[in-house]
Amino acid sequence: MLLKIFKAIREDLANAKEHDPAARGSLENAIVYSGLHAIWLHRIAHWLWVRNFRGPARVLAQFTRFLTGVEIHPGATIGRRFFIDHGMGIVIGETAEIGDGVMLYHGVTLGGQVLTQTKRHPTIGDNVTIGAGAKVLGPITIGCGSAIGANAVVTKDVPPNHIAVGIPAKARPRKEEECVKLVDPDFYVKSGDFNI
Repeated sequence: MLLKIFKAIREDLANAKEHDPAARGSLENAIVYSGLHAIWLHRIAHWLWVRNFRGPARVLAQFTRFLTGVEIHPGATIGRRFFIDHGMGIVIGETAEIGDGVMLYHGVTLGGQVLTQTKRHPTIGDNVTIGAGAKVLGPITIGCGSAIGANAVVTKDVPPNHIAVGIPAKARPRKEEECVKLVDPDFYVKSGDFNI
């Protein structure tokens, strides 16, 4: 278990360097990146949540919000290589599902539109980027390899490899030069470039 945790931390640190040109050494990033702190603490809160320690999970989530400015409900499911750049103001709801290789900028909301106890938050596919201030609302799906523009308000599904912009957001297919170069998930383990 400890080895698995250490591997996930190393992968997150390598991912931060991959996504942020301002990222320096892994030790510095581990100390100063609030987005990393938020996801690490979320993983603990989620572990508690799925084991029915819901009170402590909610307390830890609120403490994390206080420390980082990032609010992630402990019920949210988040994949590997999740990166939050300039994390202040992020809100991720309870039934949100986030795939691998997803990147969010500050001010993003993955929110709901109804007050019932159902699937009410978005499902975000692998390798999606969501721009600053974007609001992705309701039980919709953002397809793999898509991008959501800054300040877009998305309330309808976005197909894979599309770009959605505007209020309300309209999606169009990505041009070939806009497509995301998918990274081999084992890259982070193989590279060994962690500078700790």
